[in-house]
Amino acid sequence: MTGEHVVPLRLYYAVFATLLVMTAATVAISFIDLGPLNTVAALGIAAFKATLVILYFMHVRWSGRLVWLVVAGGVFWLGILMVLTLADVATRGWL
Repeated sequence: MTGEHVVPLRLYYAVFATLLVMTAATVAISFIDLGPLNTVAALGIAAFKATLVILYFMHVRWSGRLVWLVVAGGVFWLGILMVLTLADVATRGWL
């Protein structure tokens, strides 16, 4: 392939260390009672970790526009699914 991007190993190690720290933060936050914010905090950390994996381990950061478009389409579709699921849950008649 032409135009391959060479990524230094220290970047992979730094991203891996960040993922480990964020996993420890998720576990630590689970022991703290934040009320309804526990879910928000856990999802925020999970979104950050997923972004790191997509950008660095899947090499999207150095990819072309078409790959970015596919990733954006996937995130958009995920958003649609989440909105429809939350709309269903919010409009249920709880007995």
